[in-house]
Amino acid sequence: MRSYLANALVSVASLALLSGCAGFDTSVGPGKGRIAKIEGDGTIQGVRVIDVTDQVARQIHAQEVRNSFADDMPQAQPTGQRIGKGDILSVLIWEAPPAALFGTSLGSTTSLGVANTTALPEMQVGPTGDITVPYAGRIHVEDRTLPEIEREIVRRLSGKAHMPQVTVRLAQNTSTQVTVVGEVATNSLMPLTPRGERLLDAIARAGGTKQPVDKMVIQLTRGNQVESMPLSDIIANPRENVVLQAGDVVTAVFQPFSFTALGAAGRNQEVNFEARGITLSQALGRVAGLEDRRADPKGVFLFRWADPRSVPGGAMNAAQDEQGRIPVIYRINMKDPATYFAMQRFAMKDRDVLYVSNSPVAEFQRFFGIIASTVLPVMAVSRAF
Repeated sequence: MRSYLANALVSVASLALLSGCAGFDTSVGPGKGRIAKIEGDGTIQGVRVIDVTDQVARQIHAQEVRNSFADDMPQAQPTGQRIGKGDILSVLIWEAPPAALFGTSLGSTTSLGVANTTALPEMQVGPTGDITVPYAGRIHVEDRTLPEIEREIVRRLSGKAHMPQVTVRLAQNTSTQVTVVGEVATNSLMPLTPRGERLLDAIARAGGTKQPVDKMVIQLTRGNQVESMPLSDIIANPRENVVLQAGDVVTAVFQPFSFTALGAAGRNQEVNFEARGITLSQALGRVAGLEDRRADPKGVFLFRWADPRSVPGGAMNAAQDEQGRIPVIYRINMKDPATYFAMQRFAMKDRDVLYVSNSPVAEFQRFFGIIASTVLPVMAVSRAF
């Protein structure tokens, strides 16, 4: 009777285990075989599964669209201190003795044998681009340099004043400014001078960025054109530190790019990386590589929404998202030594998903563990009987 009962317990446990295993999935994600079949069975319309090789990594790198302020933006030149509407000018007039015109003017100073000096009240350039100088009349100053304005005032005063000389100074520059906003210490307007201020001058004048340099992107707006570059690239390449022109808007953007690691990776988590970018080999290093007991080294995959221009072979008939991107799966074979060189050229993109599938051996071990944890206790009960 005891032997019959023990055998019955083992049989019932085995039947329960086998019936449960019929629908048991030994992996929390798709296996290598399932992903490999996606391209052929049409599960995702037009999806591409591409093996990562050195040639593929080079081709993707060559076809990527990389912004450059030096190449893409219209070139600007130092302003040359040309006057614009809204600028405030200071005018100083000298008249040789005996002063005939400004000798008794308000604000004039004179002494025996010394030229009379008259400082006029500061004048703002009006909507028409003009200022008014006593005895010289209305003078158009917009888009003219300070020496040009001085000569024009002298010409108009000649014959009225005694040997006049004129100095014009820009008291306040409001027409040739650059706007600096975003993740900087102080949002500000930076006046431009004949020195020719550059992009990094504007960032420095605003007190620098609030966030680390390697996580900042600089956006430059010039007219209707907008371009962006990582701040670290601008610092590393002096050619990208372009001369600014009036009306430019410099925006410092905090942009922490990230990818997500799932499956049998060393760590499952979202990983931030620098705006300048990292490679696939660096990405695997940041998640502690593959989990030795679970991972299939031939089943590492990168899921990406990609620009069709950067995909080897083109878009084909892939379904595009609202931004015109197509779904691509890159397959990485970590058993191939050549793959490790390709990974050093393959750049990670924001929102990439790195997935490591389970190896068949790991799935069998997991299945066997369930058997051991279920059947062996029943066998122990059988022995007790």
